Amino acid sequence: MTDEQLADLLPQVIALARQAGKAIMDVYAGDNFGTTFKADNSPLTKADLASHRIITETLGRLAPCFPVLSEESPDTSYETRRSWTTYWLVDPLDGTKEFLARNNEFTVNIALIGGNTSVLGVVSAPALGVTYCAARGYGAFKQFDGDDATQIFAEDRPDDPLRMVVSRSHRCEELEAFLNKPPGAVSIPTGSSLKFCVVAEGAAHLYPRFGPTNEWDTAAAHCVVTEAGGTVTNFQGTPLVYNKPELLNPHFMVSGKRKVPWQDWL
Repeated sequence: MTDEQLADLLPQVIALARQAGKAIMDVYAGDNFGTTFKADNSPLTKADLASHRIITETLGRLAPCFPVLSEESPDTSYETRRSWTTYWLVDPLDGTKEFLARNNEFTVNIALIGGNTSVLGVVSAPALGVTYCAARGYGAFKQFDGDDATQIFAEDRPDDPLRMVVSRSHRCEELEAFLNKPPGAVSIPTGSSLKFCVVAEGAAHLYPRFGPTNEWDTAAAHCVVTEAGGTVTNFQGTPLVYNKPELLNPHFMVSGKRKVPWQDWL
C-alpha cells in the first residue's frame, strides 16, 4: 500500500479499535470476567474474546484481501504465513493482567504488516480514553476521546534525568540489574503497549524488555514509536521484524531520540 492509502485507512482502524474498546469496557464494568487460562498459563477473559470477534469480523469486511493473525487465533502455520505480503496483526486485549487488576492500563492493538515491517498501528486504551496511532510516512499522534489528535515526537530532552519505562507486571533479575547501571535514572512502571507510547511521546527515553513477548504484543506500538522518531531494536541494534517462523520476539529496546549508551549496560 502507498503512504497515502495507509493514511486514508488509519481513521477506520482507529474507529474499529475504539469499538472493540467499548466491548472490553462493557465487560470491565461487570463482576464476571469469565477468566480462564491458556496453555501457557496466561489469562483469557470474555473481554479478550469479544474484542477479538469484533476486530476480526470487521477487518474481514474492511480489507478482505488481507489475512488476520490475532493472539486469540494464533495457530496459522508458518507454511501458510510465509506467503503473506500484507496482513493484520492484532492483540485484542493487551495487558490482560492489568485488566484483571483493574488498573486501567490495557490496550487494543491493531497493526498492518507490510513485508516484515509494521506500516500502520493503533494502540487504544479505552479505560484511559486515549488512542495512539501512526502510519508510515504520516507521523504518530495521540488523541484523547473528544479532542483533536496531536502529533507526538520521541524527544531527547537532554537536560532531564534518564527516564526508563518498565513493565508493571513482568520484572526479572536482568531488568533489575540493568536499571541499576545508569546513575540517577528514573523508572516509570506502566502496563501493556502503553510503555512504547510513553517513549513515543517523549515522556521516557528507554523501554528495556528482557521478558518474553510475541509479535502481536509489539507491532502496533512499534509503528507509533518509529513514526515518532524512535526505534525498536533487539539488543544488537537491529530493528524487530515480523512474520518470522517463530512468533516470539527477542529481547528488545525501545529508544527515543536521546543518544544513550544502553548496550554498555547489558
